Amino acid sequence: MMPADMSGHAPAIDKLNIDRKSKPTPKRKRSVHFNFWATEDEATLIRQRMADAGIISLGAYFRKMAIDGYCVNLDLTDVRELVRLLRINSNNLNQIARRANETRSVYEADIEDLRRQYDKLWDAANGILEGLMKIK
Repeated sequence: MMPADMSGHAPAIDKLNIDRKSKPTPKRKRSVHFNFWATEDEATLIRQRMADAGIISLGAYFRKMAIDGYCVNLDLTDVRELVRLLRINSNNLNQIARRANETRSVYEADIEDLRRQYDKLWDAANGILEGLMKIK
């Protein structure tokens, strides 16, 4: 109920100085709040799809589905293995370069080892690319 002024009439909203919009918290990135109702079955299905997508946050899941319409959950173990192989290869290359700068010579076995590691990297990269091409 609106408070009445001295004349007994309800004052105009603009005279009450009421801000109808909620003020965003300075630390909050998103300032608009959404709220909706679901049945127990719908809620169970939503939680199951969130788990399938690997998303923990309900808000993140709803934003992703509302904006993009889909969630992609990628198994990145192959990419992690590729990164691991790249680090090993880079470390070995740096050691050979350091030795070459110190002794002015490089051993043929070291070069052959680098070639094998390089081939292993390309095999891993090709496997990842083939897997990505299968995604539709």
